[in-house]
Amino acid sequence: MANYRIESDLLGPREVPAEALYGVQTLRGMENFHISGAKLSDYPSFIKGLAITKKAAAIANEKVGMVTKEQRDAIVKACDELLEGKHHEHFPVDMIQGGAGTSTNMNANEVIANRALEIMGKEHGQYEFCSPNDHLNASQSTNDAYPTAFHFGLYLENRRLAEAMTKIVESLDKKAEEFSQIIKMGRTQLQDGVPMTLGQTFKGFANLIRREIANLNNAAEELLCINMGATAIGTGICSEPGYSKLCTEALR
Repeated sequence: MANYRIESDLLGPREVPAEALYGVQTLRGMENFHISGAKLSDYPSFIKGLAITKKAAAIANEKVGMVTKEQRDAIVKACDELLEGKHHEHFPVDMIQGGAGTSTNMNANEVIANRALEIMGKEHGQYEFCSPNDHLNASQSTNDAYPTAFHFGLYLENRRLAEAMTKIVESLDKKAEEFSQIIKMGRTQLQDGVPMTLGQTFKGFANLIRREIANLNNAAEELLCINMGATAIGTGICSEPGYSKLCTEALR
Protein backbone atom coordinates (compact mmCIF):
# COMPACT_ATOMS: atom_id res chain seq x y z
CA MET A 1 0.00 0.00 0.00
CA ALA A 2 1.15 3.56 -0.71
CA ASN A 3 2.38 5.51 2.29
CA TYR A 4 0.63 8.63 1.08
CA ARG A 5 -2.81 9.77 -0.04
CA ILE A 6 -3.71 12.33 -2.71
CA GLU A 7 -5.52 15.49 -1.63
CA SER A 8 -6.32 18.50 -3.80
CA ASP A 9 -6.94 22.18 -3.32
CA LEU A 10 -7.40 24.99 -5.84
CA LEU A 11 -3.68 24.83 -6.65
CA GLY A 12 -3.84 21.16 -7.56
CA PRO A 13 -3.19 17.67 -6.10
CA ARG A 14 -0.51 16.86 -3.54
CA GLU A 15 0.77 13.77 -1.77
CA VAL A 16 -0.02 13.83 1.96
CA PRO A 17 1.48 11.22 4.35
CA ALA A 18 -1.13 8.50 4.74
CA GLU A 19 -0.97 8.48 8.54
CA ALA A 20 -1.17 12.28 8.88
CA LEU A 21 -4.30 13.79 10.35
CA TYR A 22 -3.48 17.08 8.62
CA GLY A 23 -4.19 17.58 4.93
CA VAL A 24 -3.19 19.49 1.82
CA GLN A 25 -3.73 23.01 3.16
CA THR A 26 -1.54 22.31 6.18
CA LEU A 27 1.07 20.98 3.75
CA ARG A 28 0.89 24.25 1.80
CA GLY A 29 1.39 26.19 5.02
CA MET A 30 4.44 24.11 5.93
CA GLU A 31 5.96 24.81 2.52
CA ASN A 32 5.11 28.50 2.37
CA PHE A 33 6.16 29.63 5.85
CA HIS A 34 9.68 28.78 7.01
CA ILE A 35 9.90 31.73 9.39
CA SER A 36 10.34 31.14 13.12
CA GLY A 37 11.05 27.42 13.46
CA ALA A 38 8.46 27.31 16.25
CA LYS A 39 5.61 24.93 15.41
CA LEU A 40 2.02 25.04 16.53
CA SER A 41 2.66 21.70 18.25
CA ASP A 42 5.03 23.54 20.61
CA TYR A 43 2.06 25.47 22.04
CA PRO A 44 -0.43 22.96 23.50
CA SER A 45 -2.60 25.64 25.10
CA PHE A 46 -3.22 27.22 21.69
CA ILE A 47 -4.18 23.83 20.25
CA LYS A 48 -6.59 23.41 23.17
CA GLY A 49 -7.98 26.87 22.42
CA LEU A 50 -8.60 25.78 18.85
CA ALA A 51 -10.30 22.61 20.10
CA ILE A 52 -12.60 24.59 22.40
CA THR A 53 -13.51 26.93 19.55
CA LYS A 54 -14.16 24.20 16.99
CA LYS A 55 -16.14 22.12 19.48
CA ALA A 56 -18.46 25.03 20.25
CA ALA A 57 -18.82 25.85 16.55
CA ALA A 58 -19.85 22.26 15.78
CA ILE A 59 -22.44 22.27 18.58
CA ALA A 60 -23.90 25.54 17.26
CA ASN A 61 -23.73 24.44 13.61
CA GLU A 62 -25.68 21.27 14.34
CA LYS A 63 -28.46 23.38 15.86
CA VAL A 64 -28.71 25.59 12.76
CA GLY A 65 -28.53 22.63 10.37
CA MET A 66 -25.01 23.08 8.98
CA VAL A 67 -23.72 19.72 10.26
CA THR A 68 -25.45 16.46 11.10
CA LYS A 69 -25.68 14.99 14.58
CA GLU A 70 -23.23 12.24 13.55
CA GLN A 71 -20.73 14.82 12.33
CA ARG A 72 -21.17 16.92 15.46
CA ASP A 73 -20.64 13.97 17.77
CA ALA A 74 -17.49 12.90 15.92
CA ILE A 75 -16.11 16.47 15.87
CA VAL A 76 -16.82 16.92 19.59
CA LYS A 77 -15.04 13.66 20.40
CA ALA A 78 -12.04 14.64 18.28
CA CYS A 79 -11.88 18.04 20.00
CA ASP A 80 -12.10 16.41 23.43
CA GLU A 81 -9.10 14.26 22.51
CA LEU A 82 -7.12 17.38 21.62
CA LEU A 83 -8.09 18.84 25.00
CA GLU A 84 -6.69 15.67 26.58
CA GLY A 85 -3.36 16.37 24.83
CA LYS A 86 -3.71 13.79 22.05
CA HIS A 87 -2.75 14.28 18.36
CA HIS A 88 -0.75 17.46 18.97
CA GLU A 89 2.08 16.09 16.84
CA HIS A 90 -0.14 16.66 13.78
CA PHE A 91 0.15 20.46 14.10
CA PRO A 92 3.38 21.21 12.16
CA VAL A 93 2.68 24.70 10.77
CA ASP A 94 4.96 27.59 11.71
CA MET A 95 3.56 29.86 14.40
CA ILE A 96 4.49 32.92 12.32
CA GLN A 97 2.80 33.02 8.94
CA GLY A 98 1.10 35.22 6.38
CA GLY A 99 -2.63 35.12 5.79
CA ALA A 100 -3.76 36.17 9.27
CA GLY A 101 -3.45 32.63 10.63
CA THR A 102 -5.31 30.78 7.88
CA SER A 103 -2.77 27.94 7.83
CA THR A 104 -3.22 27.47 11.59
CA ASN A 105 -7.00 27.49 11.26
CA MET A 106 -6.90 24.97 8.43
CA ASN A 107 -4.39 22.79 10.29
CA ALA A 108 -6.95 22.52 13.09
CA ASN A 109 -9.84 21.98 10.68
CA GLU A 110 -8.00 19.18 8.86
CA VAL A 111 -6.77 17.39 11.98
CA ILE A 112 -10.20 17.46 13.60
CA ALA A 113 -11.95 16.47 10.36
CA ASN A 114 -9.66 13.48 9.73
CA ARG A 115 -9.89 12.30 13.33
CA ALA A 116 -13.68 12.69 13.11
CA LEU A 117 -13.61 10.57 9.94
CA GLU A 118 -11.73 7.85 11.84
CA ILE A 119 -14.35 7.98 14.58
CA MET A 120 -17.08 7.68 11.92
CA GLY A 121 -15.35 4.63 10.43
CA LYS A 122 -14.12 6.43 7.31
CA GLU A 123 -10.68 6.93 5.76
CA HIS A 124 -8.48 10.00 5.98
CA GLY A 125 -9.39 12.44 3.23
CA GLN A 126 -12.96 11.22 2.69
CA TYR A 127 -14.12 14.79 3.13
CA GLU A 128 -17.55 14.22 1.62
CA PHE A 129 -18.42 12.75 5.04
CA CYS A 130 -16.72 15.42 7.16
CA SER A 131 -14.99 18.33 5.47
CA PRO A 132 -12.39 20.72 6.91
CA ASN A 133 -13.95 23.53 4.89
CA ASP A 134 -17.67 22.78 4.73
CA HIS A 135 -18.18 21.28 8.19
CA LEU A 136 -15.29 22.20 10.51
CA ASN A 137 -15.17 25.78 9.24
CA ALA A 138 -18.92 26.22 8.76
CA SER A 139 -20.20 29.67 9.80
CA GLN A 140 -16.61 30.75 10.49
CA SER A 141 -13.64 32.64 9.12
CA THR A 142 -10.04 32.54 10.25
CA ASN A 143 -10.76 36.13 11.29
CA ASP A 144 -13.09 35.06 14.10
CA ALA A 145 -12.01 31.49 14.87
CA TYR A 146 -8.27 32.25 15.13
CA PRO A 147 -8.47 35.17 17.62
CA THR A 148 -11.11 33.38 19.69
CA ALA A 149 -8.86 30.31 19.93
CA PHE A 150 -5.87 32.50 20.74
CA HIS A 151 -7.83 34.19 23.54
CA PHE A 152 -8.65 30.82 25.07
CA GLY A 153 -5.05 29.65 24.69
CA LEU A 154 -3.81 32.72 26.56
CA TYR A 155 -6.53 32.29 29.17
CA LEU A 156 -5.38 28.72 29.82
CA GLU A 157 -1.76 29.87 30.05
CA ASN A 158 -2.73 32.53 32.56
CA ARG A 159 -4.50 29.90 34.64
CA ARG A 160 -1.30 27.82 34.70
CA LEU A 161 0.76 30.86 35.62
CA ALA A 162 -1.64 31.87 38.40
CA GLU A 163 -1.57 28.34 39.83
CA ALA A 164 2.25 28.37 39.88
CA MET A 165 2.36 31.82 41.45
CA THR A 166 -0.17 30.73 44.09
CA LYS A 167 2.21 27.93 45.12
CA ILE A 168 4.99 30.51 45.49
CA VAL A 169 2.72 32.66 47.68
CA GLU A 170 1.89 29.65 49.86
CA SER A 171 5.62 28.92 50.30
CA LEU A 172 6.39 32.53 51.19
CA ASP A 173 3.51 32.63 53.68
CA LYS A 174 4.90 29.48 55.29
CA LYS A 175 8.35 31.03 55.55
CA ALA A 176 6.84 34.23 56.96
CA GLU A 177 5.40 32.19 59.81
CA GLU A 178 8.62 30.23 60.26
CA PHE A 179 10.73 33.38 60.42
CA SER A 180 8.29 35.39 62.55
CA GLN A 181 10.65 35.51 65.56
CA ILE A 182 13.86 36.36 63.71
CA ILE A 183 14.74 40.04 64.17
CA LYS A 184 16.57 41.92 61.44
CA MET A 185 17.11 45.53 60.49
CA GLY A 186 14.76 47.12 58.05
CA ARG A 187 16.61 49.32 55.57
CA THR A 188 15.62 52.57 53.88
CA GLN A 189 17.76 54.73 51.56
CA LEU A 190 20.32 51.87 51.49
CA GLN A 191 20.94 52.26 55.24
CA ASP A 192 19.83 50.47 58.39
CA GLY A 193 16.51 51.89 59.56
CA VAL A 194 14.33 50.29 62.22
CA PRO A 195 13.92 46.67 63.43
CA MET A 196 11.53 44.23 61.81
CA THR A 197 11.22 40.46 61.54
CA LEU A 198 12.47 38.33 58.69
CA GLY A 199 8.94 36.94 58.62
CA GLN A 200 7.56 40.39 57.81
CA THR A 201 9.94 40.61 54.86
CA PHE A 202 8.70 37.29 53.46
CA LYS A 203 5.09 38.30 54.09
CA GLY A 204 5.73 41.40 52.03
CA PHE A 205 7.03 39.28 49.17
CA ALA A 206 3.92 37.05 49.40
CA ASN A 207 1.55 40.01 49.33
CA LEU A 208 3.25 41.54 46.29
CA ILE A 209 2.79 38.33 44.29
CA ARG A 210 -0.74 37.83 45.64
CA ARG A 211 -1.70 41.25 44.27
CA GLU A 212 -0.15 40.47 40.89
CA ILE A 213 -2.16 37.25 40.64
CA ALA A 214 -5.31 39.32 41.10
CA ASN A 215 -4.12 41.80 38.46
CA LEU A 216 -3.39 39.00 35.98
CA ASN A 217 -6.77 37.37 36.56
CA ASN A 218 -8.56 40.70 36.11
CA ALA A 219 -6.70 41.25 32.82
CA ALA A 220 -7.50 37.71 31.70
CA GLU A 221 -11.23 38.42 31.94
CA GLU A 222 -10.81 40.58 28.81
CA LEU A 223 -9.74 37.43 26.94
CA LEU A 224 -13.27 36.07 27.39
CA CYS A 225 -14.54 38.71 24.97
CA ILE A 226 -14.85 36.80 21.66
CA ASN A 227 -16.05 37.47 18.12
CA MET A 228 -17.43 34.11 16.96
CA GLY A 229 -20.09 34.65 14.31
CA ALA A 230 -18.46 37.84 13.06
CA THR A 231 -16.81 35.81 10.25
CA ALA A 232 -14.57 37.62 7.75
CA ILE A 233 -15.10 41.35 8.41
CA GLY A 234 -17.41 41.51 11.43
CA THR A 235 -20.75 41.48 9.59
CA GLY A 236 -21.55 37.80 10.09
CA ILE A 237 -21.62 37.09 6.35
CA CYS A 238 -21.85 33.33 5.54
CA SER A 239 -23.04 32.40 9.04
CA GLU A 240 -26.54 31.15 9.74
CA PRO A 241 -29.01 33.33 11.68
CA GLY A 242 -28.72 32.60 15.40
CA TYR A 243 -25.35 30.88 15.06
CA SER A 244 -23.34 33.54 16.90
CA LYS A 245 -25.52 33.40 20.01
CA LEU A 246 -25.56 29.59 19.99
CA CYS A 247 -21.79 29.39 19.57
CA THR A 248 -21.24 31.80 22.47
CA GLU A 249 -23.57 29.72 24.65
CA ALA A 250 -21.65 26.56 23.73
CA LEU A 251 -18.33 28.26 24.56
CA ARG A 252 -19.67 29.23 27.97
